[in-house]
Amino acid sequence: MRVEDIKEYHAHLYYNDQAGLETAQHITQQLADQYDVTIGRFHQRKVGPHPMWSVQITFSAHLFDRVLPWLIYHRQNLDVLFHPLSGDALFDHTQGASWLGNSHTLNISQFLPKI
Repeated sequence: MRVEDIKEYHAHLYYNDQAGLETAQHITQQLADQYDVTIGRFHQRKVGPHPMWSVQITFSAHLFDRVLPWLIYHRQNLDVLFHPLSGDALFDHTQGASWLGNSHTLNISQFLPKI
């Protein structure tokens, strides 16, 4: 995989209560008002590998240097996982993953080969 082959990224904002949900909604609305990002559903349960409630933000690689600094300054008390969409979900959620705030253990079992 070459860096040039990465076309998109995900950022996942984590929260665990109604107040966190409202914070995430506010943050994502502000982000979407400034940049061409796609905001996913606001989950109030664990979804996929994510150990907490979360919302997914999808953005193109050419916005990485805008979206990431924006999240650094505006994430408030939310933890953020971000990773490339390389086509290898295991890599993306492990070696390719980075965090703003606290890191959390992901349930990567769905990405492992079935034996």
